Amino acid sequence: MTEARGPAGLNGTAHTPGTPCWVSLMVHGMAATQEFYGALFGWKFQPGPQQLGPYVRAVLDGHEVAGIGQLPPDRHLPIAWTPYFASDDVDLTAEAVRACGGTVGVGPLDAGDAGRMAIASDPSGAVFGIWQIAAHLGTGITEVPGTPTWNELVTRDSASVAKFYDTVFGYEEEPVASADFDYITLHIEGRPVAGIRGVGHALPRDRGPHWMTYFEVADVDASLTDVIDLGGHVLKTPRDTPHGRIATVADPEGAAFALVRTSH
Repeated sequence: MTEARGPAGLNGTAHTPGTPCWVSLMVHGMAATQEFYGALFGWKFQPGPQQLGPYVRAVLDGHEVAGIGQLPPDRHLPIAWTPYFASDDVDLTAEAVRACGGTVGVGPLDAGDAGRMAIASDPSGAVFGIWQIAAHLGTGITEVPGTPTWNELVTRDSASVAKFYDTVFGYEEEPVASADFDYITLHIEGRPVAGIRGVGHALPRDRGPHWMTYFEVADVDASLTDVIDLGGHVLKTPRDTPHGRIATVADPEGAAFALVRTSH
């Protein structure tokens, strides 16, 4: 999501290889995290695969929309929302990640009968997931409040890492023709599915390159108040763009995400 390009929902292409099909968050305090997102987005929770430890799936109106898992106590990893990109063959995609200079940190492994997955990072260090569906089809509803609607890589320079994602997932690029705005929209079959935003030295020193998930809300300002009341905090105050009103926030454990009321 950016001033240069609006969001695209996942409906219709949720399982096309390269399409974001799921978002997941690994935290230390699962109960408190479920309370936060349940109150903010109206999510309910049900058990998910336990291969990597305790894990629940968030459900909205009967549709699965996101996952929350428990980090092992001895793992001091950044708390961050991680997008998963669809693959017809996780093992081949993982090989492509390595061949293109990325790293595969977890897997590939089977998540019960739900599917096969891996967690990887691009050459700049941004973490993402790869998902090969079986019983679990991924995000079941989009473009309504409480659902992920866009994923954007925040990195130093868009061009340097875009080729990695193009090669691994088969994206087509649409750069923004602007001398002072570094942005590339990634397309699958002519449809925008994700973005890469280069911010140069404005990249947070304590975070490094990272993927940012945008969640649709009915009212950004009201949701911002809820975030604060629930123990989260504001990273960027609301701003109006040609594609909607956006604010960037963090949950009580520090996981950053964006709130957006898109302009349809």
